[in-house]
Amino acid sequence: MAEQRYQAVLAVIADGLSVTQAAEKTGVSRQTLHSWLARYEVGGLEGLVDGSRRPRSCPHQMPAAVEAVVLELRRVHRYWGPRRIRHELQRRGRVPGAMVPSESAVYRCLVRAGLIEPRARARRSERFKRWERAVPMELWQLDVVGGFLLADGSHAKALTGIDDHSRFCVSARLMPRERTRAVCDGLALALRAHGCPQQLLTDNGRVFTGRFNHPPVEVLFDRICRENGIEHLLTAPRSPTTTGKIERFHRTLRAEFDTRRVFSSLRAAQQALDEWVHHYNTERPHQSLAGATPAERFATAIDPAPAATFSALTVDRRGEAWVSRRVAVNGVISVSWQQICLGVSHAGHSVDVHVGDQLLQIWSGDELIKTVTRTSRGEVRKKNASVHTARS
Repeated sequence: MAEQRYQAVLAVIADGLSVTQAAEKTGVSRQTLHSWLARYEVGGLEGLVDGSRRPRSCPHQMPAAVEAVVLELRRVHRYWGPRRIRHELQRRGRVPGAMVPSESAVYRCLVRAGLIEPRARARRSERFKRWERAVPMELWQLDVVGGFLLADGSHAKALTGIDDHSRFCVSARLMPRERTRAVCDGLALALRAHGCPQQLLTDNGRVFTGRFNHPPVEVLFDRICRENGIEHLLTAPRSPTTTGKIERFHRTLRAEFDTRRVFSSLRAAQQALDEWVHHYNTERPHQSLAGATPAERFATAIDPAPAATFSALTVDRRGEAWVSRRVAVNGVISVSWQQICLGVSHAGHSVDVHVGDQLLQIWSGDELIKTVTRTSRGEVRKKNASVHTARS
């Protein structure tokens, strides 16, 4: 292309043709040939080569000072995305002498710096439907999450709970193991601190319910809910999206609290977790709340149930229906002419047994560890024994 332009320019300069004649011979307009002559006069043969089409300036390009602030925020808070970074720029007034960049501009800045991988945004399935309760204290979502590392090599778990309407964290109680007593203690702390919600939503874990046992039984968690007027709702089997808000809270917890850390003790881990929960509730803007904090939305609760209405329950084991047994070395106890295997893990431990008309319930402390159908015929055996003695 540059060679063709050069021949057209030479036809005017060297051959003495007019611009009109040279343009007709080359097949271009007179205006185009005039521009070629001007470029040749300024830059010679190189002036006839096509230059870059990139504009000399870009008015909407992010200023270098703003880009530096964006990258620094991302470096300090590696889990912040474009939306959160833009919100912080706007809230803190961190943009020096310029307008706050858009979310897409922040995204492109992070991609240019190689801090995030560009990828297509996943589309939400049409089967999933968003739902949210109208007011605070109407529904809590509770679950148990693990992965808290301790210096002694053990892993702690946490009973977590959020208010469905405000996303306010009502519970974040660490426990060495997922046991009935520890879970109920965490529930008791939440109820004393915030009052009793109208409903509680959990999965079908054994620490939460015994409705799916054979036969069904009432565990301590269910009983606390019943005695305090709380309706206990359960998710359908294999339906994790029902408790999607608490699962999303767990994702935030793992990223921002950084559960990969190793804590010196359970107490130190609980103290650090309490500090993070305070930041989450009162300082951290929540995307689903239009940038408000959970505490701001939770504060709109109208006359929440006072902590005094909560009653923590313990199992009353006084009466003739209760007996105590020590588990043998083979993990077996004998009650009412019936042998029950509890497993060698309970060997040597003392357990309490509630002897009902149809069921035998075995408790270890405040944990119901087994329920079996009563199949013994003790009364019949006693009657047969007395008849045999009379005949003798």
